[in-house]
Amino acid sequence: MVALLHRCHDLAARLGTADAPVVLDVRWVLGGPPGIAGYREGHIPGAQFVDLDRELSAPPGPGRHPLPEPAAFEAAMRRHGVARDRGVVVYDAATGTSAARAWWTLRYFGHTDVTLLDGGFAAWVRAGLPVAAGDEPDPEPGDFVATPGHMPLLDAARAAEVARRGVLIDSRAPERFRGETEPVDPVAGHVPGARNLPAPQTVNADGTMRSPDELRARFKELGIGAETAVGVYCGSGVVASQGVLALAHAGIDAALYAGSWSEWISDPKRPVAVGE
Repeated sequence: MVALLHRCHDLAARLGTADAPVVLDVRWVLGGPPGIAGYREGHIPGAQFVDLDRELSAPPGPGRHPLPEPAAFEAAMRRHGVARDRGVVVYDAATGTSAARAWWTLRYFGHTDVTLLDGGFAAWVRAGLPVAAGDEPDPEPGDFVATPGHMPLLDAARAAEVARRGVLIDSRAPERFRGETEPVDPVAGHVPGARNLPAPQTVNADGTMRSPDELRARFKELGIGAETAVGVYCGSGVVASQGVLALAHAGIDAALYAGSWSEWISDPKRPVAVGE
């Protein structure tokens, strides 16, 4: 299986060598504050900050975080030094929920060597590894070529079909899934037939990914077997990327509904479910 996670000491040993990967800092929090502030306070030496809202997404409409256009994504990644023949390691504050967006998007657009730093920047600091502050100099531009279609992707119609015939996972908090509250989008509830697995349940308390065996057991509880069609969505397609990564860590292929709930409710003809 292709490696999905990178360990802090393994990355530290590679920095400054001829085999050093491009390191991307993808810290982001829904509603702010901007991740660039935390990056400037401290980051992995040499890491480039990636703006999730501007570089890993197109402008909103109908969903809040549509996938970026290939040309725009290619230009952004090249500015950060991403090259076709050089590995990429992505990280965020701790849990991987925003770094996974970079992991998924790079893979969707054809980069084959992308891994997520397990436990993120928090794990790096706990390990006592060097930290840099301020802004890094611009790297030598990369030659990455963005060609879409290398990861399975769902639109609304196919997400509904997965919910009927397989397992469609909703990665949001339980109260949002049940429709009890909706702090971000104008309609509360979930895609009919979806099953709730909040993203925090796929990681340990320190933000590192749960073991493949633990994840497989949890996915089995949702009815996921060897031949089950699986899709994942969230509010806008960001956190759901971490769900796809967690499934992959457990050896299960899953498709991303990138438009997610914010796109689903943009069409009032689509049904909405509430409760469990």
